[in-house]
Amino acid sequence: MKVIASASAAWVSLGMIARNEEKAIGPALESLFRQSLFAELEQRGLAAEIWCVANDCTDATVEVAGRILAHHGAGHPHRHVFTARVLTVPEAGKINAWNLFVHRVSAADARYLILMDADIRFGHVTTLWNLCRALEEDSFAQISAGEPVKDLALKKDPSLRERISLATSRLTQGSAAQLTGQLYCIRAATARRVRLPRELPACEDGLIKSLVCTDSLTKEPQPARVVRARHASHIFEAYVSIGAILRNQKRQMIGQTFVHLLIDRYLPALPAAARADLNRTVQRLDEEDPAWLRRLVAEHLRRTRWFWRLFPGILSFRFRRLARLPVAKRLRHLPATLIGFGVTLAACWLAARALRRGRLRYWPDKRQPPGRPDGPVGLVRPVLPG
Repeated sequence: MKVIASASAAWVSLGMIARNEEKAIGPALESLFRQSLFAELEQRGLAAEIWCVANDCTDATVEVAGRILAHHGAGHPHRHVFTARVLTVPEAGKINAWNLFVHRVSAADARYLILMDADIRFGHVTTLWNLCRALEEDSFAQISAGEPVKDLALKKDPSLRERISLATSRLTQGSAAQLTGQLYCIRAATARRVRLPRELPACEDGLIKSLVCTDSLTKEPQPARVVRARHASHIFEAYVSIGAILRNQKRQMIGQTFVHLLIDRYLPALPAAARADLNRTVQRLDEEDPAWLRRLVAEHLRRTRWFWRLFPGILSFRFRRLARLPVAKRLRHLPATLIGFGVTLAACWLAARALRRGRLRYWPDKRQPPGRPDGPVGLVRPVLPG
């Protein structure tokens, strides 16, 4: 991998993180180049850079992205305000790609960084501009996000299973300061204070939100540091089969366990000087003691007897979301909550079993046919103390 010096004049740097998305990345990029962001930048004499960070791709993702970027670089009506490149990274993993983009690839003087997945489309043509605008208009906010929309919501006649899926989404979206790793905008200076642990398997958005809302764990949580941008949304492919839902929820349970250990136990116990510069602290830990996070998980598993105690609130978080709704909506969403609770219990059991077996790197593929292994999985067996 060769890192190319990025455009120094970029006001916003966008990183699209992709792995084996040859079918999805084309629609994602075409949707990107229809955004009003480029016209808004040209009106203001500003510029953007676009990086497609393709990590360990074994399909035609790099070739497809390269063709589309070259096409729009030559023929887009606002082509003079952006540069667009593909960066190929041999190491698999969103975490490594995120760290690489934030700390080494994105323009050093960029004001904002936009992170997005390569399998989404934009629901509003104004999405990217409004993500930036939300931070321009609110000096306290550090991250802006739009509304995540399941592709099922666009169907005229969804099935019962699809309606349940949409109901669970409405419960989630009732939460304050929601952040999804599929798409968000973050102040560059804020992002560069964060380094994601190399072996974090999932839920990096939860870790980022916790660190940003607490100013690197130095203050009480301030949810207003994450804001919802108006007229900004993205569409993503929902998990609909039972197997895909369970695999995704299993991944979420594993990721939430890691985030709990980092945010509630390990990082707060560090000396104040180490917490003041978590970027360098985490980088040093990963370089000098690569197994530090595995040991932390192994110690937690030794202390945790029951699978529903992987992290606090497993049994109650769905009911807390339900309780925030008006009474009439509570009754309407109760079936989805009960079904979701059952899925959570099953996923928790699967997650605990996987962790005890050392399956720490886990990424389900919603497009994967049944009967195949669950995406790229690296087996790592932590050595349990004692």
